[in-house]
Amino acid sequence: MVISLLLGFFGIIVSVVGMKCTKVGEEDPVTKSRIAVAGGVLFILSGLCTLAAVSLYATQVTYEFFSASTPINARYEFGSALFVGWGAASLTILGGSLLCCSCPTKERQGQQYYRQSQPSTAREPHVKISSPVRGEQCL
Repeated sequence: MVISLLLGFFGIIVSVVGMKCTKVGEEDPVTKSRIAVAGGVLFILSGLCTLAAVSLYATQVTYEFFSASTPINARYEFGSALFVGWGAASLTILGGSLLCCSCPTKERQGQQYYRQSQPSTAREPHVKISSPVRGEQCL
């Protein structure tokens, strides 16, 4: 679990650097997406470590529950922490997989991404035109 926590922490740091919305690190989108994939791999490894630790403890609880040498009043059962651990491992693996999906395909690797110019927010002044028929002003 300690290794899982460390991998998750480093996965967060690497993923934040690899996000397109941050200006940390490289400006190249392909490099940024590769960094995000590295963060996704760290999340998948963290989820697998969590899954292994929780499942090993569940196996130990099951083994001791069915052991004849364990007194009846000293037997453990699955608690909510095991189910939370399995859920957390599943969500971590799912999140890492989604980050790994941001890997650029071969078609997109050579493309250059250009920022679109933002439209001007300055308004043009209203020009009043007088109507030749009635003498009213129109916009």
